[in-house]
Amino acid sequence: MQKNRRSDRYLGVFPGLSFILLGLLLLSSSASSAANSELVYVATYEGVINPVAAEYINHVLTEAQDGTAAAVVIRLDTPGGLDTSMRLIIKDITSSPVPVIVYVAPSGGRAASAGVFILYAAHIAAMAPSTNVGAAHPVAMGGGEMDAVMKEKVENDAAAYIKSIAEKRGRNIKWAEEAVRKSVSVTEREALGLKVIDLIADDVPSLLAAVDGRQVITGVGKIVLHTKGALLKDLPMGWRLEALKALSDPNIAFILMTLGTIGLLAELYNPGAILPGIVGAISLILAFYSLQTLPVNYAGVLLIILGIVLFILEIKVMSYGLLSLGGLASLIFGALLLVKTDAPFLRVSLSFIIPTAVLVGTVLMTLTWIAFKTKRRHSVTGAEGMVGTIAVAKTDVAPRGRVFVHGEIWEAVSDEPIREGEEARIKAVSGLTLKVAPHRK
Repeated sequence: MQKNRRSDRYLGVFPGLSFILLGLLLLSSSASSAANSELVYVATYEGVINPVAAEYINHVLTEAQDGTAAAVVIRLDTPGGLDTSMRLIIKDITSSPVPVIVYVAPSGGRAASAGVFILYAAHIAAMAPSTNVGAAHPVAMGGGEMDAVMKEKVENDAAAYIKSIAEKRGRNIKWAEEAVRKSVSVTEREALGLKVIDLIADDVPSLLAAVDGRQVITGVGKIVLHTKGALLKDLPMGWRLEALKALSDPNIAFILMTLGTIGLLAELYNPGAILPGIVGAISLILAFYSLQTLPVNYAGVLLIILGIVLFILEIKVMSYGLLSLGGLASLIFGALLLVKTDAPFLRVSLSFIIPTAVLVGTVLMTLTWIAFKTKRRHSVTGAEGMVGTIAVAKTDVAPRGRVFVHGEIWEAVSDEPIREGEEARIKAVSGLTLKVAPHRK
């Protein structure tokens, strides 16, 4: 009887062991499947193509080369940007041994201007629904105006560049040239029909499933993509690049210049405050970094500097606000001319210029008014502060005598006789002698 109970107990353990073994087998299968899955790096960039964008894409592609990535997906949404930065990105893409997929997303996004070149340079070009591409006019670095001959040279250079990229990737050459010369733009479905892109995808997983098995030519030769069900690894921008990206905004550059100016002015108005001077100096240095990433018009920079000089002169010369008004006008015109470009996304916005100008004007006018009131205010200390004060004659003052004022006895002279004990008004101070006159109530 006891033997049967023992065998029943052992039989009850077997189902539990079976479930444990089954679970271990499933986990092992899952782990093996995950280990066999390809890894795809995903980078997301939204904004102007600038040196920060070039550094970010370079970092992502370098990470992909050092790792075991089967491909890199660049989710792109850009209004365009700088020609120099665009060319650096294209060089990194064309030389990459890892296949690069440029995916214009999310819905409502675009690849305009420099973004068209980058999309064309990709091994595979894709777009999300409700996106557009076109108007390929990259912005050249540097200030100054271009004449008609120079503009034609720049246009021809850009057209030749994108035609060479289109020929290499087997994409529509004619449309690429029109995008540069005529600023044409198309939707994602029109782009697919024109063979500007390879496919339309709703999201990254469906994109990777659609390109699975396709063959592309990278910097090391032909590669067949195995991306269906691949593991995704996001590579976001770090805090340093995010900060530099924010500094590259022309509106931020203008605000930093303004803050720097106000900080230095506050330090000059109130020497020894220290904090305004430190904040002002740091703001100006950051503004100079921001300006070196933009196509700066030097006339705008000179006008802003002139405005700063006029503001500083207002401290030294009492112009009753005229120098401040001149400095304010220089600041506004300098901000309007600061960035030389036809691209609106690289210009300082009026919504930033006007409030900033009003703020600076208010601060300066307030400081000027305080300084003017201080200058006109009657002194209440020292010898000058005694003028107009009432003294009491300690002796007869006819014409010389002594008076008592502020707890002290002074020598005094008067053109009219003053009797002892009478009040006298102080008219002037000459050394240790007071000139007084009878005080008539």
